[in-house]
Amino acid sequence: QVQLVESGGGLVQAGGSLRLSCAASGLTFSDYAMAWFRQAPGKEREFVTSISRTGGGKTISYYSDSVKGRFTISRDNAKNTVYLQMNNLKPKDTAVYYCAADYVYGPRRDYDYWGQGTQVTVSS
Repeated sequence: QVQLVESGGGLVQAGGSLRLSCAASGLTFSDYAMAWFRQAPGKEREFVTSISRTGGGKTISYYSDSVKGRFTISRDNAKNTVYLQMNNLKPKDTAVYYCAADYVYGPRRDYDYWGQGTQVTVSS
């Protein structure tokens, strides 16, 4: 049974930083692309960033325009964990953040596996 468990959310002031973690189990983590999505109150879930499986020691990352330059996704295959480093946070970043996994990498919504989410609240 695949499980994705997010952690690291919380309340932070605008301009601050948070690092989210997503621990995966029940799958061969290194075979999967990983992604982060978010959903703000009253809005649809939106793609934030994704990272490819590791190939030749390298990964490819993709970011939505709204977070490019502020957020960084990374993965540690030895720990079966993907991270989202969020810097210069803004109130508009307030949302529930979800981790997702799929064989196919990219800015899509139809990832196979999803976590339960972690709340990030940015105060002004």
